[in-house]
Amino acid sequence: MQTQIQAARQGTVTEAMERVAEREQVEPEFVRQQVADGQAVIPANVEHDRLDPMIIGREFATKVNANIGNSETESGVTEELEKLHTAVHYGADTVMDLSTGGDLDRIREANVEHSPVPIGTVPIYEAVKQVESVEDITHELLLDVIEKQAEQGVDYMTIHAGVLLEHLPLTDGRKTGIVSRGGSILAQWMEENAMQNPFYAKFEEICEVFAEYDVTFSLGDGLRPGCLADASDEAQFAELETLGELTEVAHEYGVQVMVEGPGHVPMDQIAENVERQQEVCNGAPFYVLGPLVTDVAPGYDHITSCIGATEAARAGAAMLCYVTPKEHLGLPDAEDVREGLAAYRIAAHAADVANGREGARDWDDALSEARYEFDWRRQFDLALDPDRAQSYHDQTLPGDNYKEARFCSMCGAEFCSMRIDQDARDADGKMEAIADETDLERSPAAEVNRPPVGTHEVEGDGLLDDADLDGDFEVDLDREYPATDD
Repeated sequence: MQTQIQAARQGTVTEAMERVAEREQVEPEFVRQQVADGQAVIPANVEHDRLDPMIIGREFATKVNANIGNSETESGVTEELEKLHTAVHYGADTVMDLSTGGDLDRIREANVEHSPVPIGTVPIYEAVKQVESVEDITHELLLDVIEKQAEQGVDYMTIHAGVLLEHLPLTDGRKTGIVSRGGSILAQWMEENAMQNPFYAKFEEICEVFAEYDVTFSLGDGLRPGCLADASDEAQFAELETLGELTEVAHEYGVQVMVEGPGHVPMDQIAENVERQQEVCNGAPFYVLGPLVTDVAPGYDHITSCIGATEAARAGAAMLCYVTPKEHLGLPDAEDVREGLAAYRIAAHAADVANGREGARDWDDALSEARYEFDWRRQFDLALDPDRAQSYHDQTLPGDNYKEARFCSMCGAEFCSMRIDQDARDADGKMEAIADETDLERSPAAEVNRPPVGTHEVEGDGLLDDADLDGDFEVDLDREYPATDD
């Protein structure tokens, strides 16, 4: 078996590349070349049968990841599958399972089985659950966990291999220290064992496992800044240099790589951070959390971060990891997933429009035309969240007759500017039908830039198809998942 990057380098256009080209409205050969050059990745584990392939790269539509997962105290399989359904329904291009409690294998197996989008994980979390104390984690345990998750069909894994023992003193003067869960665990392990990062020490063996299943590296930013004061410091950039070296090693083994980026960065430093990563990591796709552009808004960090995410994507970040309103405060539920995805779909789309992505603005133009024509039903259909748009409208004007009205409750009939404008033009004989009305069916935009977003079309029994996404999502919660030896 060849990985996507191995096939691409040998000139082969795979079925996954064909599907990606269709979704992105580009030529398959362009997809192949981007993958071959390491500028884009197609996370597609050979064991993930439900997957509808997608691509992450700065030359393609900006993607959005949704983090789901339980904790020691909250959420089980049923709740996690509800979050998965919500994430896919509202437009997640990938989903990361960050579960840290309960039956991790059962949750992971269920997510892979029911997801048409790539599933990511952070293996260090499971390793911690299998020992009494962090220092008891062994190199063999980490490799076993990674191989098991690869066998289960996980498409990409966050591996914090860039946090080195010699980097740890660089964090001593920070306001918030090491805020990455994986980074803090590994820092504790290194200090207590007086040994180098086990992921770094065993990186080539990890590459061999990834190559066997075509798992994509998401090289973790374990020393990312956790507040504005720590952004762009020596520790962050020292790790980035190591990630650049590891990117080259992974590519030599025929493994796809994307690189994770910082979480808290002042607005004026974001573009510089993106450009630096692209240079150091030879153009490997940049996957950023936020960044949050201010630290003062707990409860609203989906907003503080999507502002930074828009700027990051405009500067060349390929995928945005959403942040929910619960960030820093608690475990997100399904409604938080919805709110976070709405914010980040806006960020990704706004960046694609700003970057002149072909066809991206067609969606905006079509909705603007419907708005000016008072075509309320089409406005709802074109909205990023149709249910929310109609619900807000119908709170004050619920009747069907108001779906034909030339006003909403904001201004009323007398003060509606668009009605006044239309009547004035009509009186002057200057009112004409909208010229060059946008035809979204023929738009060259990628699927994620056409409404409704996120409803990946997949076929076959048990998949999340469009019907499932409309509310008929069914999962077998009584299914027995195989036990593992770990």
